[in-house]
Amino acid sequence: MRQLQQNFDSGELELVDVPEPRTSSNGVLVDTRHSLVSAGTEQALIDLAKKSLLGKAKERPDLVKQVIEKTRNDGIQATYRSVKSRLDKPLPLGYSCSGEVLEVGEDVTNISVGDRVACGGAEYATHAEVNHVPENLCVPIPDSVDSRDAAFTTVGSIALQGIRRLDPTPGERIAVIGLGLVGRLTTKLLSAYGYPVLGIDIDPSKVGDATEISVGAVIGDDNIEHIAESFSGGPGVDGVIITAATDSDQPVEMAGNITREQGRVSVVGDVGMDIPREQYYEKELDFRLSRSYGPGRYDRAYEEKGNEYPIGYVRWTENRNMGEFLRLLDTGELNLDDLISHMFPFDDALEAYDLILEGGDYTGIVLEYDSNETDRTRRIELESGSKRSVNGQLSVGMVGAGNFATSTLLPTISGIDELAITAIASATGVSSKTVGEKYDAEYVTTDYEEILEDEALDLVVVATRHNLHAEIAVKALEAGKDVHVEKPLALDREELQAVVDAEQASDSRLMIGYNRRFSEPARTIKNELSGRNSPFMAQYRINAGTVPSDHWTIDPEEGGGRIVGEVCHFVDLLQFFSESSPQEVYTIGPKIPEKSPTQQNIQAVIQFEDNSTGTITYTTLGDDSQSKESLEVFYGDRVYRINDFKTGRLGMRKSKGFETEFREFVETIQNGTSAPISMRDIVETSLSTFAIRDSLSANERIRIDDVL
Repeated sequence: MRQLQQNFDSGELELVDVPEPRTSSNGVLVDTRHSLVSAGTEQALIDLAKKSLLGKAKERPDLVKQVIEKTRNDGIQATYRSVKSRLDKPLPLGYSCSGEVLEVGEDVTNISVGDRVACGGAEYATHAEVNHVPENLCVPIPDSVDSRDAAFTTVGSIALQGIRRLDPTPGERIAVIGLGLVGRLTTKLLSAYGYPVLGIDIDPSKVGDATEISVGAVIGDDNIEHIAESFSGGPGVDGVIITAATDSDQPVEMAGNITREQGRVSVVGDVGMDIPREQYYEKELDFRLSRSYGPGRYDRAYEEKGNEYPIGYVRWTENRNMGEFLRLLDTGELNLDDLISHMFPFDDALEAYDLILEGGDYTGIVLEYDSNETDRTRRIELESGSKRSVNGQLSVGMVGAGNFATSTLLPTISGIDELAITAIASATGVSSKTVGEKYDAEYVTTDYEEILEDEALDLVVVATRHNLHAEIAVKALEAGKDVHVEKPLALDREELQAVVDAEQASDSRLMIGYNRRFSEPARTIKNELSGRNSPFMAQYRINAGTVPSDHWTIDPEEGGGRIVGEVCHFVDLLQFFSESSPQEVYTIGPKIPEKSPTQQNIQAVIQFEDNSTGTITYTTLGDDSQSKESLEVFYGDRVYRINDFKTGRLGMRKSKGFETEFREFVETIQNGTSAPISMRDIVETSLSTFAIRDSLSANERIRIDDVL
């Protein structure tokens, strides 16, 4: 299939062939018929992408701060790879489309194959021949509504939510500042609901085109305040919806001037918000922001998992706003004919963007797709791809192409002569193809089963989200592949047991990405502790830093939380030093923050069979600009320290062991020997991590059962 994408590094737009997305359990696969070009939003993305690196930095100082902190903690080289991998990742454009359902996930209940649907969401409802969209971002299209008009649904929902935030009551008179696409949809919706509308814009032609408004005014040519007084009958309008896009504060100031006492101002557009206090204070105005399509926006549980809000508590969600927009189209109360200025075949999509970038005259630009030409495949052969190993190389299939895979794992693997990156599997076609081309893969796919079924592939590297690790590892082992899985191996004991059973029934090797035990500082300490005849005590402090409350890693179902997903690293390193089995753990920590679904701050004490002990302090508290990892091991009359795994003169070089880890794994595969980390160590680290989590919950010491 083809998709429109933008290179964020250069700003270049192109139509590319990518694999068709795979259907998730709570998503639907849609054969796109029409998609709407949201000129304002998409032009802003294009303009940002075309800026130099310095220009991008000026636009996003928040990201610059993150880069500085990452450089301090992880070093220049690792930070450069991470930033470069993000810049290299293309952006799919578009977020409002319509089409026909091709497939539905097993958990989807309200949509069926063959239904016509309107779809929303950045990275979901894109300009692509086939889209994968979560159920809550899809709404069935009434029979009488044309697919072309339904493609406006998402942008229409943005306008509708701006009206809801204003909360007008019957008989009130409303002004709309900015008559671009969202502004015109806002005036049309207000008119459909029976509200008199004053339309205001800087462009006289836009005011003249808006035939649905009651009164129009042109900024600069008209006395806006006088017109508003006349329109309202004297006191000023009851409310203002700002849909303009400008860095200026003028729309906010104008809204304050034309609104009556105790009126409301709802801001939809990206405008300057230096609110004139005296003006807003004297009139006691309400200033309200509208967040995109409605409640549910930016909530992963709602958008990605399909958790709907009860209608008794949240009447108008994203999905319900989309449905209401379609209802108005169905009844004929809303007509979009005069909003559509241009329609382009999808083949000519780049011409639509030329029109925008060249400052042409347009309102609604719609792309039209020919479904008969869609090439449906989840695997694409790459013309520039290197062929399979011929000189003793191991052929590698990478499952997952997220930031860690692209910034760390793939650069490491590509630097090892004995490995050849042959295939890339990723949930989205854009990312899989981009990464595949960068590393000269032979083919890319959105279906990891393609990799497991490829008999010529030797090694499967799993770097997906955590909830898929065990599932893919089991299938890969059953397929006879050697497997490298990023931590964690499993999220619970049941998953762990399934992996153990598969490994024991297979002749293949299983390796887990516990890279720290392969680092130079860790190997040095291990050698110093070799042959010891008494226990050690260790203190391991991890300054973890915060992650957003809706980040997938702290989701108990998808990421397993940071204890299972990250603390396992540090358990493994202590076990590596001890060379004995963990016996017991005790964990304490502050109350889980209200917005976090899983605990992110703990202190855990582990006792090993040889009576060595280790305390792990994992915390998001404090100053995250300080060192990330600090380890002290006390033995006899000596103390061994690791500070952020820095080595070399002045501690300028990082050594976290990734390259050594892969080199040693490759060596065991080629020599037919056991994997570098024993299955016993892997199982005991997993069980210890589960015990740390259980101890915190139960508030008691937990014995570790090392037999599954």
